[in-house]
Amino acid sequence: MPFLDLETSLPAAQLPQGLASKLCSAAAAILSKPEERINVTVKSDLPMMVGGSAAPCAQLLVSSIAVVGSAEQNRGHSGKFFEFLTKELGLGADRILIRFYPLEPWQIGKNGTVMTFL
Repeated sequence: MPFLDLETSLPAAQLPQGLASKLCSAAAAILSKPEERINVTVKSDLPMMVGGSAAPCAQLLVSSIAVVGSAEQNRGHSGKFFEFLTKELGLGADRILIRFYPLEPWQIGKNGTVMTFL
């Protein structure tokens, strides 16, 4: 059950139509998870700085069970997410950061319990 939180300083009007849906599809392919398990939030118009600069930027937080727990996994994921984000947002790779957070099943609540018991 991956969670993706995309935060950007870009105004909402500059984001491509259907960005959340496109990011959901891309994440499903990149992380080898079904789309119905992907959770996406897109936040725009945020006051942000990357590398000491307030030029337009974005950061993507990717949290998931099992698929973001190693440098090897995230190296592959990173390249694919960067390819998607630079194309969709029109930002250079130097204006985008990605943070990967591995999760354990007991850290995600669903249907009144946690994933450990589902």
